[in-house]
Amino acid sequence: MGRGRYVVDAVVVEGRSPSEVARSHGLSRSWVHELVARFRAGGYAAIEPRSHRPKRCPHQYGPTVEALIVLLRGQLAAAGHDAGPATIAQHLARQLGAAPAVSTIWRILRRHGLVVPEPHKRPRSSFIRFAAALPNELWQTDATHWELDDGSAVEILNMVDDHSRLLVASVAFATVKAADVVAVFHDAASACGYPETLLSDNAAVFSGASRKGKVLLETELERLGIRAAHATPYHPQTCGKVERLHQSEKRYLGRQAPARSLAHLQAQLDSFRAYYNQQRPHRALNGATPLVAWNARSKARPAQGPAVHYRVRQDKVGRNGTVTLRYESRLRHIPVGAIHRHEAVRLLIAGANVRIVREDGLLLRELTIDPRFDYQRLQSAMS
Repeated sequence: MGRGRYVVDAVVVEGRSPSEVARSHGLSRSWVHELVARFRAGGYAAIEPRSHRPKRCPHQYGPTVEALIVLLRGQLAAAGHDAGPATIAQHLARQLGAAPAVSTIWRILRRHGLVVPEPHKRPRSSFIRFAAALPNELWQTDATHWELDDGSAVEILNMVDDHSRLLVASVAFATVKAADVVAVFHDAASACGYPETLLSDNAAVFSGASRKGKVLLETELERLGIRAAHATPYHPQTCGKVERLHQSEKRYLGRQAPARSLAHLQAQLDSFRAYYNQQRPHRALNGATPLVAWNARSKARPAQGPAVHYRVRQDKVGRNGTVTLRYESRLRHIPVGAIHRHEAVRLLIAGANVRIVREDGLLLRELTIDPRFDYQRLQSAMS
């Protein structure tokens, strides 16, 4: 008010002309006339600075849309799902056919006190992003820790497709063991197909490099012709997609009733997986869901066929007329007939093909192992 009061007093009290005051102080003559007119109409209060906010904004969204934005924010946050402006915009677009800009939604949330101020982050434009070109070109896998209601520690094994972000597996275990990883991998592949590459960190169930050997998963991947890739030590960003998935999953679990058992936790994981794959709009997919992105393109396959492993194993036919063989991490029972019990035999194994030969060279049985069954029926594969 200082300069305005000075101008008004110079003209009204001192009697100087508006043109002279404007010229002496480098002011607009029309502004000086306006100040004097406002003073004469309403006194000194009338020359206070006025808001430049427009009286109406034709493109501003109405209270109905604003209330829906606030409602969606509350519902998504209460369920433990991502509730940022971009996610809200995608949900609004599905419900209304169109949605305000993400920046508009952010301003509405801030106006309602629903945005927590955060320190400036590294700009997204500085990130170097990588994504596989096709579904099944690359899967990422990792295990993360969680607690049941009684405080007991458990682990969750997740597998996610790099291209589509499809959560192909999310399974709870008391402790994830090497055989568990292989079993979950096969179950996921039976529904989605085998990937070309599987990326993991260097945990003991994924990599045997620290012990200068191979773990069960690496051996199985080699057998299937699938490339096993491992992240750089102490660099979790290499497996960034599955690490980010852990965050969303734990945020959801944190909003649910504490799981009383592994079965209860698994039911919660199944619910999260269904929402994540089929309903949750993904920013990296331009708002599409992982399932839509998964179905949009053809699938990659392992670059080479399964490697054939040859081995010879000496054994003795059991008293029930069977021999046992471990195949695809499971023990298979192969009957050769009770008449041969207690006889010494050799198993000539070439991948899934098995020849059972007596010490005198007599071929007792030849078969191709059916991986669906642990017990290989005698009549199904006799030569």
